[in-house]
Amino acid sequence: MLEVSGLNVAYGESQVIRDVSLHVAPGEAVAVMGRNGMGKTTLLKSLIGLLPARGGHIRLGGADITRLPSYQRVAQGLAFVPQGRMVFPFLTVEQNILSGAAKSGHRTVPEYLYRFFPVLKDMRQRKAGNLSGGQQQMLAIARALISEPKLLILDEPTEGIQPSIIKEIAQTLNVLRAERGFAIVVSEQVLSFALDLADRFLVIDRGRLVHDEARATLDQDKVRSFLTV
Repeated sequence: MLEVSGLNVAYGESQVIRDVSLHVAPGEAVAVMGRNGMGKTTLLKSLIGLLPARGGHIRLGGADITRLPSYQRVAQGLAFVPQGRMVFPFLTVEQNILSGAAKSGHRTVPEYLYRFFPVLKDMRQRKAGNLSGGQQQMLAIARALISEPKLLILDEPTEGIQPSIIKEIAQTLNVLRAERGFAIVVSEQVLSFALDLADRFLVIDRGRLVHDEARATLDQDKVRSFLTV
């Protein structure tokens, strides 16, 4: 489904992503692991089009989207939940979710989103700025999913969230993925969350992918060694 080949991304003259190639199969969940500053967020922003590629190609379903702006990538089937969630604090929960509906054309919140995130239904008229961090993360995911993506991209979704909510979000995403048929790419430092969610693990170090392993054979100690300073 997603094919990335020879991707290079830079901030000014500073190259951050170096010759990265990866693939994500339909319905697969892939975790990109690494310490802060290793290029996780830059890689994900380049996939959604917030940062331009200096070289290489990004293909979705065989179509080259490397030069497309973000809104066109969303129309092609990508959805993005940024680090820090970035909900609209003065809009209600319902208004926030519907703000992501341009591609799908939904005029009301689909029932399945409230079924998977019942707290959002209970709080649908509450302003998003009054929600907890975990509730805001659920809201950000629901806003992304209303576009009915083929691939959901999440950047550090566990940041600032209590452990019990982290586990709940992983379980919900797994069931949603099975029911709705989308794939996931998630950048993460919390290995327990990634183990609950991902089928395959990539490790990024200084802008290069240095490890790629399926969950079934994962050497957790080796992955942890890349996450510690």
